[in-house]
Amino acid sequence: MFDTLIIGGGASGLSCALILGSAREKPFAATKKIGIVTHQRVSHLQDALLNNVLGLSQGTTGKSILEEGKTKLTLQYPHILQIEGEKVFKLRRSSEGFIIETNKNTYQAKIVVVAVGYTNLLSIEGLEKYIEPHPRTKVEKNRIWLRNTDHLVEKGLYVAGTLAGWRSQFAIACGSGGQVATDILTFWNQGEHTKVHDKA
Repeated sequence: MFDTLIIGGGASGLSCALILGSAREKPFAATKKIGIVTHQRVSHLQDALLNNVLGLSQGTTGKSILEEGKTKLTLQYPHILQIEGEKVFKLRRSSEGFIIETNKNTYQAKIVVVAVGYTNLLSIEGLEKYIEPHPRTKVEKNRIWLRNTDHLVEKGLYVAGTLAGWRSQFAIACGSGGQVATDILTFWNQGEHTKVHDKA
């Protein structure tokens, strides 16, 4: 049973995982089991060139960011389980949270974060009733979002990144994942507003 399972290893999913991982020393997060399904093949970042992002050198590619993000997660926050080579195809509610089925395994989680892309090819059974046309993209692109309020789709189910209704910009996706992470940390901390900062 995961306390939080993130579906998607793109900008928003990795950002969410990194912030949750960085809270490990906090008493309310110390024993939490966190996982991320890092399937990235269809991430729009694979072909991105990130020249307009604060803090990144000119010429930084999305593909390199994706790989560096997974490596950083492994080295800095090894307590977060990275689930490689699996694709989620079904999500359903259970008495304790959610049951998540992939092409290889079945997992349980109290909280789920859906952080996959916003194409109309989304094929996770159980999310259909939340799918609507994306509010911040050209109609002819046929992009979708999961109807939500401040990233919350329903109790225990969050959405991050473009699928949350945000525009397709790397910095926005990272911020969306970070927002969801701090919302989860706040929930774990009995509703006390929570953020995590590393200090030099």
